Amino acid sequence: MMKRLLFILYQPYKWLFFLPFLFINTIIFGILAVIVSAFFNQKIGSYIGGVVWSRLNSILTPMFAKVEGRKNINPMQSYVVVSNHQSVYDIFLIYGWLGIDIKWIMKKELRKIPGVGFGSEKVGHIFIDRSNSKKALESINEAKRKLVDGTSVVIFPEGTRSKTGELGQFKRGAFKIAFDLNLPILPITVINTKNILPTNTINIMPGRVKMVIHEPIDMRDYAEKGDVALIDEVKHRIASALPNIS
Repeated sequence: MMKRLLFILYQPYKWLFFLPFLFINTIIFGILAVIVSAFFNQKIGSYIGGVVWSRLNSILTPMFAKVEGRKNINPMQSYVVVSNHQSVYDIFLIYGWLGIDIKWIMKKELRKIPGVGFGSEKVGHIFIDRSNSKKALESINEAKRKLVDGTSVVIFPEGTRSKTGELGQFKRGAFKIAFDLNLPILPITVINTKNILPTNTINIMPGRVKMVIHEPIDMRDYAEKGDVALIDEVKHRIASALPNIS
């Protein structure tokens, strides 16, 4: 009953202030990120359009974030960051609180969306066309040039958001990219973002979330073991921090 009452009381704030402001500031921060990236520095542009944007909208939700395992990150090392996927708010949590410069792996189709494709390309996000082996190799080689000096890439191997919070099946393609990039994998677990914004809804609610950063995995240890063993290990680490779901 109390949760339902809070949900009803939150609706005027969500519809009259938060969602309109989110729409407007997303455009503004996106433009700023593109300008700064194109004319000054891509990392600074990514910080403005990623970290500042994410933290501002998290505060206004409000979403309260807790992070464990920061000691497992070397700020000068680039990683393939692999995370479970519960909600759109995973983006706010990872962008805002992971603490390193990140790029996202994006489907090639997104490049065609007006504004999104151009902006994403300017701030350095990586488009992959797995249907064309030559273009995919070109994308991987371009990514290798970008992912240096602490700039990392984020992959959601489930491919879609979990409705229950339970881990879905990990797609092997994400780990093929990790092998191609030859960077250590940094597994992270996002917790309770589904309570802020459940998948396929706009039922936003304030709440507390958590991100656990696990020890990185050296890809060289899996050169002979293969991707199946790697997937099992990454999935085990991510699952180890998830609360039991009844």
